[in-house]
This record gives sequence, structure tokens and C-alpha cells, in this order.
Amino acid sequence: MTKTKGTSSGKRLVIVLGPTAVGKTDFSIELALRYGSPVISCDSRQIFKEMTIGTAVPSASQLAAVKHYFIHSHSVEDNYTAGKYELEAVALIERLFAQGHDTLVMAGGSGFYIDAVCKGLDDFPPADPLLRAELSARLRNEGVESLRFELRRLDPESYETIDLANGQRVVRALEVCLMTGRKFSSFKTSAVKKRSFSIEKIGLMRPRDILYDRINRRVLRMIDDGLVEEARSLVRYRSLPALQTVGYREIFSYLDGDISLDRAVELVQRNTRHYAKRQMTWWGRDPEIEWSDLG
Repeated sequence: MTKTKGTSSGKRLVIVLGPTAVGKTDFSIELALRYGSPVISCDSRQIFKEMTIGTAVPSASQLAAVKHYFIHSHSVEDNYTAGKYELEAVALIERLFAQGHDTLVMAGGSGFYIDAVCKGLDDFPPADPLLRAELSARLRNEGVESLRFELRRLDPESYETIDLANGQRVVRALEVCLMTGRKFSSFKTSAVKKRSFSIEKIGLMRPRDILYDRINRRVLRMIDDGLVEEARSLVRYRSLPALQTVGYREIFSYLDGDISLDRAVELVQRNTRHYAKRQMTWWGRDPEIEWSDLG
């Protein structure tokens, strides 16, 4: 594993990352058991307590194997951000090290959240209510496609890496571009914050056909486990950013009567595959990751 800039404290954070459905949960639990560590989740959706099936939260037996943090710890009604995660996660890491841990295991697929822990985030400008309202109205009236094209023109890097199916994220990226005259992606490339511990990153990968098959089968399991019923219970929250995400948007369209269930499942599978590809694009630029092919 390649170490990032660290200190001589001897404390290290091992981050297990990779695309959705690659097998991070089992791998991180095995690693945590080896080091006597809990698992610190770094997933921007598993953090929400109202969402379980559509976010592929670890099973009860997996959660019982080692202690997990940041699983079902916040509500979808919280205005939760990567900046808040940085503060809470780094504080937790420091506390666990102070309790005697030498090595801690973090696992997740949210590249922006992982970067927040590893590098820190610039202070993003506060929202412009009028511009946010204007862009949100365009999202409702025109759909996300026109906003995507504008983002691609203003900030190609963000276009290639953020979840383009998440309308709220596209709105936020565009808002920052238009308000500051700077690329949204430029706010993630400032001087790296120094941490009191070293960081090692293990990236998990599989051949694309195997990964895509795992994704397709996982979506079918989600349907069998009750994803439609879970989405129905969350309809009242559907306008919140946490629900503007793959796996729920498509099922909401089915519940609205716009598409069939079979079509919704196909779209969840397709959009999840696209998301996995964007995750790999994000991490492909990080030379500090040591990749492990799980076959």
C-alpha cells in the first residue's frame, strides 16, 4: 500500500475503496478483524437511517461482525454534506486513535467524502438562494439533461466525475461555477490538509463483465428484499437531496405510473453501472491507490 504524507505518530488509516458492488464490505470486515479495528463507513447514502435496501447497507451479520460507524447515523432530513462528514469523521478517527488503536479501517465508495478525509475541502461558497431557485426550477421544468450540458461546458472535470443522475448535485456544481467564475472541481484541489496519521488506500476492482453482473444481480436482490416497498415508504422525502439518487428515482417513476417495474429495474441496473464507471474515473487520477483485482 502506498502511504500518503503522514506524521511519525505511527497511527494509520487504511481506506478500502472501489466501485459499487465490488465487494468492499466483506473485504473491509476481514481487514478490520485482522487489525482489531471497527469499520468507519464512508458512504454518502448508507449514513441515512431511513434508507437500507436501496443503499446496500451491510447485513445484520456483517454489522455484528465488527462495530461500524456512520451507518444509519443521520436522517435524510438533515442537511448533510461532505464538509460535515470531514469534521465528524476526522474527530472520530482522532478519538479512536486516542483510545489505543494503531490502525483503523475505513470503507466506502463516495469519492468526494474520501477526499474530504484525506485532503480536506476548501470552504465552498454559501448557496445563492436566487440562483439556486432558478436552477432548481430549470431542473423541474427542463430535466437534468440541459443542466448537464451546461456543466460539461463550464467544468468538464466535474461532468466526468459527479453523479450526473443526481439533479441536486448537478445544480450545486453549476451554482458554484456560475456564482464564483471558478470550476466546481477547483474547490477540491487546494493544498492538502495535514492529518496526524498516515493514510493508505486499497482500491478493489474486478473485470468489467464480472462487476456488471454483480451489479445486475444485486439490483434483483434489492427488488426481492423489498426495494419497492422501501421507496413507497420514502415518497414523502423524495424531494430531498438524499433521495435524488440511483435506485430510488427509478422506483419513484414506477410508483408514479410512468414506467413498468421491469423498466424501472433495467434503469436501476443501467444507471448503477454508469455510476460504477464514474467512480473508477474519479479514482483513476489518484496515484496513491494500490489496486487489488478480486477477479
